[in-house]
Amino acid sequence: MMDSLRHAALRSRSRSAQALGRRGEDLAHRYLQRQGFRILARNWTGPQLAEVDIVAEQDGQTVFVEVKSRAGVEHGSPERAMDDLKVVAQRRAARAWARRAGIEATGIRFDLVTVVFTEPPTIEHFPDAWSFKH
Repeated sequence: MMDSLRHAALRSRSRSAQALGRRGEDLAHRYLQRQGFRILARNWTGPQLAEVDIVAEQDGQTVFVEVKSRAGVEHGSPERAMDDLKVVAQRRAARAWARRAGIEATGIRFDLVTVVFTEPPTIEHFPDAWSFKH
């Protein structure tokens, strides 16, 4: 009985976190468009299931954007959730995108956009948050 309750609670939290993430991606999408970005893809999945939240273009440069959202800052800032494994996956996906698009992977920029759902939501943009170099 307790296991089924625990699993139900986890599923509910998972759906809630997923919905929060989607809302954050929607806000980031609109924010980037207002900043002059042209959105090329959303939730693009590269090799080994490496998902990129937003692929955009700005001034002729391809930009891979990771979006991190939080309901509040009680548990730390959203950018703290960006770990080395996620960065490696983003690099792998960028290489695959570059191969398909026929562009130099090293010319791709990686940005981070964070969304905190305060009233009103706070959006921060970190251009060139990491590179292909370790």
